[in-house]
Amino acid sequence: MHIGIVGLGKMGANMRDRLRTAGLTVTGYDRNPEVTDVAGTAELIAALPAPRLVWVMVPAGAITTSVIADLATKLSPGDLVIDGGNSRFTDDFTHEALLAEQGIHYVDAGVSGGIWGLTNGFGLMVGGSAEDVERAMPVFDALRPEGPREEGFVHAGKVGAGHYAKMVHNGIEYALMQAYAEGYELLEKRDDLIHDVPGIFTAWQRGTVVRSWLLELLVRALKDDPQLGDIEGYVEDSGEGRWTIEEAINNAVPVPAISASIFARFTSRQEDSPAMKAVAALRNQFGGHAIKKAD
Repeated sequence: MHIGIVGLGKMGANMRDRLRTAGLTVTGYDRNPEVTDVAGTAELIAALPAPRLVWVMVPAGAITTSVIADLATKLSPGDLVIDGGNSRFTDDFTHEALLAEQGIHYVDAGVSGGIWGLTNGFGLMVGGSAEDVERAMPVFDALRPEGPREEGFVHAGKVGAGHYAKMVHNGIEYALMQAYAEGYELLEKRDDLIHDVPGIFTAWQRGTVVRSWLLELLVRALKDDPQLGDIEGYVEDSGEGRWTIEEAINNAVPVPAISASIFARFTSRQEDSPAMKAVAALRNQFGGHAIKKAD
């Protein structure tokens, strides 16, 4: 099978390498001349045999839409486009309709695995028709982790289902990371009692109910920097957490843990929280509790 990839950043480049290792032919395009195989999308499409399969792996939002709009003018009826970025699931409906006007098929793929996907494989959640998904299975099988297909790949439903599943996946990820982080801070606080915080997390990797890949990654981070002194406590969010909460509100589904995790990230971006100032002032007013004066 011969596949084209648009977007050769960290994820896209690793996908190209993993697909080639699996024996697939890959032609990739990126605006960075140091990594691209061809000069543009026209050359990419010309290099692919019909019916073509093109995987889009660029930042979500306007950039993804512009790439898909460009492909819609250059691809032919019967070709297939897969969006493997972190697009919002509602954008999939727009992209599908845009391509359908030209007779071009569309599949959305939520992808997890980060920079480790090259060696470990990528977890895949896809949405689209059964025929389109089956057509792309050699690609999905090459990208997913080794082992039973159902443990690293799922045809989640119709178009939009793949990115919806990835959105919820990332919302859960936010909450898990926050729980580990809060546990870390509590352990660090009792340095009069606890003498080996990294050792505790390392011991949790086997036999415990909190073991996970995220825990393994935290152990790696603590091995390099046990007090995390080289890291500033400032955390961004990439969008999926917010979308998860919005969907929960729209569907009246309570997600208190996920909601708390994203609000904690907002707190990390404040040097001096106005809300906490208000809380301190209120405690002083009603109870005479002491307050710390600003420097």
